[in-house]
Parts: sequence; C-alpha cells; structure tokens
Amino acid sequence: MGDHGDGTQRSRSDVIVIGAGLAGLACAADLRAAGRTVQVLEASDGVGGRMRTDRSDGFLLDRGFQVFNTSYPQVKRRMRLRELRLRPFTPGALVHGATGRSRFTDPTRRPGSARDLLPGRLASGRDLLALGVLSARDLLGPVSAIRRGADRTTRTALAGAGISDELTEAFLRPFLAGVFLDDDLETSSRFFHLVWRSMLRGTQCLPAAGIGAVPGQLAARLPPGTVCQETPVEALTDTGVLLADGRERAAEAVVVATGPAAAARLLPGLEVAATRTVTTYYHAMPNAMTPLREPTLLLDERRRFLNTCVLSEVAPTYAPAGRSLVSTSVLGGDTPGRGATLLSDLAEVYGTDTASWEPVSTYTVEGALPVMSPPWPLTRRARRSAGRYVCGDHRATGSVQGALASGARAAREVLNEVFGRGPEHL
Repeated sequence: MGDHGDGTQRSRSDVIVIGAGLAGLACAADLRAAGRTVQVLEASDGVGGRMRTDRSDGFLLDRGFQVFNTSYPQVKRRMRLRELRLRPFTPGALVHGATGRSRFTDPTRRPGSARDLLPGRLASGRDLLALGVLSARDLLGPVSAIRRGADRTTRTALAGAGISDELTEAFLRPFLAGVFLDDDLETSSRFFHLVWRSMLRGTQCLPAAGIGAVPGQLAARLPPGTVCQETPVEALTDTGVLLADGRERAAEAVVVATGPAAAARLLPGLEVAATRTVTTYYHAMPNAMTPLREPTLLLDERRRFLNTCVLSEVAPTYAPAGRSLVSTSVLGGDTPGRGATLLSDLAEVYGTDTASWEPVSTYTVEGALPVMSPPWPLTRRARRSAGRYVCGDHRATGSVQGALASGARAAREVLNEVFGRGPEHL
C-alpha cells in the first residue's frame, strides 16, 4: 500500500470481495484456490453477515434463530462438520393446538414415534399418504426434476399433491412459516421442494459454539490478512473501490457480496427482491424451570409466533451452568408491547408460568430472507458489467446453500471472464 500524494492510499489485488458473509467467504475461497489474490472488505466488526453469534453473561445468542442443515451440497463440500461439534434437533416438531399438543416426526429417523402419525392424531390417512408420496418423490427423485418443474406457490403445490387444508393449517403452515418467514405459503414451490428434500436427507442442528462458527470456520481457512473488518466501502470506482475513509483500493474485478440493500446502493440499477423481517426474543430461567426438556421446535397452530425452543436443550453450551435459554421468533419487528404479549402466549403453549422469565436480548433482523415469490430463479448471473459482479442468497435462494452457491458462481464467472480460466472443481 502506498501514498499517492492526493490524500488517498491504494492497494491492489486481483479481486476485491465486498462483504464477509457466506457468499463472500465462499467466493474468496474459490478465487484463492485458483491462485488469485483476494481482499475481503467487511463493514462490520466480524464475519458472517446475518450469521453471527454474540456472547453475553455466559449465553450464546445467535443474531436471530437459525438452524444448520448438514445435507446441503455446498456444506458437504466446504465445511469440516466434525469441528463444528454439531448438536441435533429432534427430527420433527411439536404443535400446540386447540386440543393440546401434537407431535409430528419423521418415523424413518425415530421408528418408535410412528404411533404419533397414526391417522386421526394429527392428520387423516389420506393426508399421511399424500405427504408420504410427496416426501418420497423429493427424497429419492433427481434434483433436476425439481429444478425443471413448474413453479407455483407452496400452498398451491401442497394442495396439488393432495394434502388437505386441515393438515396444511395444523402443521405445514406453522412449520414452513418459520422456514420461509412467509405466513401465507406464497414462497416458490421449487424452493419448498428443495428445502423439504434437504430436511429429509440431512440433520437440523446447531454448532456448539453458535451459528457464527460456520462463517468463522470459512474465514479461518483463508490466508491471514485476507479479511479486513471495519472497512466499509463507499462506492465502486473505475479501478476498484473507494472506502468510507477516503482511501482507494484497486483490483481487476470487484464482487459485491452484501445484502440486497447495500448491493443496490453500490450497483445502481440492480433489481433486488423485497425482503422479510424477523425478531427473535431470548429468555432465561433456572434449569429447574426449563419449560420443555427436549431439543424440539414447538409451533403454534394459531401462528402467534413462528417457533420457540429451549436452545440449551439442543446445545447445552448456549447457556451457563444451571441456566436454560429459550428462543422465540416472530414475523416483523419488535413493536411496543409485543414482548409482554409473547410471554403470555408462551405461558399457554408451554403450560407454565413465564412471569419470572428473564429477558436476555432481542434481535430484529431486517432483510433476513428474500421474498421468493414464484416464478423464482434458483440462480442468477453474477456479472453486472465488465469486472463487476454480485452474489448473495438474494441472487439464488434464501438459505445457506443459496448463499454459498451464489458465491461459488461469482468466483467461476470472475475466473472465466476476467482471468480466462476456471478450475473444474470450482
């Protein structure tokens, strides 16, 4: 880096990646694997984007409730899963309804729970058959069939598969609302089938050190000095980028790997999807007052919240000794009085007194997921103009797989179009 006499400083690399979320880290890793020099410029004080974990008084607090799926192809390719010390959720969920609590589980994972799926307990025999056929097709069929299939709303696809409104309202709508942040099941059916396939094939879990361990592992495998934190980019220039502090950094190519709002600011004219907001409330209590002693998602048939669970039952590392941690997520922001109303709802759903639950923290995540209305393209071209590229889950699908795959695509395009080669493995 040198001073050019005009008050600015310049530093050159082959590629600058703006943003150290999953997409940016994946892009940087693939570029480095191809022998290119890369700088990753991150505006915040840590890597991960929306996938970060804070520590507070012995608690691990993910920035919004998240679940890690082991079956995603990009996860299998990139992650050293054993190092994450993954802790699984129960394969299924509990649903609180007017007649009490019902369990919906995958009998192929827990054969002893098959009795919970007997016709009449949560669904009719016809519904169970229809859902079984849909699941078998998604689990065993080629993924290309899903990608080529007609794209409709998820609700329309469920109805077309012969699943009744009763089962949809009792379980699928409450469950999928938490997956898509979409209370009306208007999300792309192609994306639904891909997610359903991944759930059937993989394990839903959390790293013992919090969800932030996932991007942390990716960043740690880059050469020292590759990621520059607290380095916000003000604008793209003809030769690279202009930083907020007035310095310039030059590169042959720039990849914008931020969220959609920042990407639209840096790349004028870029069309970005609308996004959804979610708020997660964390509450603590002594172990003796733990409201549910199993690592299971609890849903509400009335959809007063998206989901709730005792995180310390999933991963005991999420709470200090002698304490339990409950996570509950709702659509939208933290409006006045919402926290108090939520505690009342949780008292009913958990069947316990929540008056003494201690608020630990509240996270509102704006732009948590893109609105993926059909027809939704499962991938998009990364190139915007000569030497300028964009990636992120908003350019693919709102998932870990989507973010990583979008970053990988951007790297391939940069290598092919700017440097004239792209290794077969990328």
